[in-house]
Amino acid sequence: MKAVAVFPHKREVRVITDAPEPRLQSPTQVKVRTREIGVCGTDKEIVEFVYGSPPPGSDHLIMGHECLGEVVGVGEAVRGLKRGDWVVPRVRRPCPHATCPACRGGSPDFCITGDYTERGIKGAHGFAAEHFVEDAAYLHRVPDALKDVAVLTEPLTIAEKALRQVERFQDRLPWKAGPGRALVLGAGPVGQLGAMALLRRGYATTVYSRSPKPNAKAAAVEALGAPYISSKEVRPEELVRRAGKADVIYEAAGVAKAALETLKALGANGVCVLTGVPSKEEPFEVAPVLKQVVLGNQVLVGTVNAAAADFDMALEDLGHFRARWPGGLERLLCTEHSPEDFRDVVTGKKAGGIKDVIRFI
Repeated sequence: MKAVAVFPHKREVRVITDAPEPRLQSPTQVKVRTREIGVCGTDKEIVEFVYGSPPPGSDHLIMGHECLGEVVGVGEAVRGLKRGDWVVPRVRRPCPHATCPACRGGSPDFCITGDYTERGIKGAHGFAAEHFVEDAAYLHRVPDALKDVAVLTEPLTIAEKALRQVERFQDRLPWKAGPGRALVLGAGPVGQLGAMALLRRGYATTVYSRSPKPNAKAAAVEALGAPYISSKEVRPEELVRRAGKADVIYEAAGVAKAALETLKALGANGVCVLTGVPSKEEPFEVAPVLKQVVLGNQVLVGTVNAAAADFDMALEDLGHFRARWPGGLERLLCTEHSPEDFRDVVTGKKAGGIKDVIRFI
């Protein structure tokens, strides 16, 4: 079986053709034929050997955590899935510790021990192979009408979880806070999908990203009816004068300095959600930021991974996005590549769109 694998000790990334094809091992498992794998910044860190760990006893890690596939076999105890159904899998699996209330309560995205596994990332093979087997409990059925865009489900769950948390934080206010102004930092796939989710919830949303117009990301944002502003042309102070203070900042850039500077645009009682993981240390004066957060009753929250409810909501939202912005999701998915191109795509040598996808079938 063909699969894309990273060999950390050899510092190699390559397609292997002799990976054993997985078989059903329990009555609750499902066998899936992989159709598409999305690539992201986490994959870049793995192929650069900054992150990622193989399963115990293996010298390699099969990559891929953003996935769409077709069911080709089901265990006898599986209900709600059948051959021919399209599915997206969740990524994280719970830690084994009885003392972890998050994992024992079915919310491994809030694991407190750090001993969880993540398929294609940490301690478990991923989905960048011709077939994979997964327990039905971790699979979400995709409506046929969405199969052409459903590879976007996992990156959209980042926004779904984030906005679920924002709602909880807004409950702290002594009045009912409705949707206000939102600022999205970064116009990559996570930022684009976050902007869609915020617009759907009624936020007046502006996307703030580095590259000046014209560019494909700016065009995709403006096709949604949202303003796109370049951080190279407009500083955060001027941004506030143009658009007002933001009630929510959704950070999707992964650049620490940019995130902290953009906090100047966060209004009193606002919430800033950090989704990007900075790849390098950057010098920055933190004291003014902390002063602003304290005096403004502001909230900074980091978010990673997602729960089953977020995957369900992402699939629901993809349907709404497609109806509201015909062609908008397809505009993000403008390039497909072969598994042999995986490393070059992830590192940018062959990247050709806002969201690059590896196609297996």
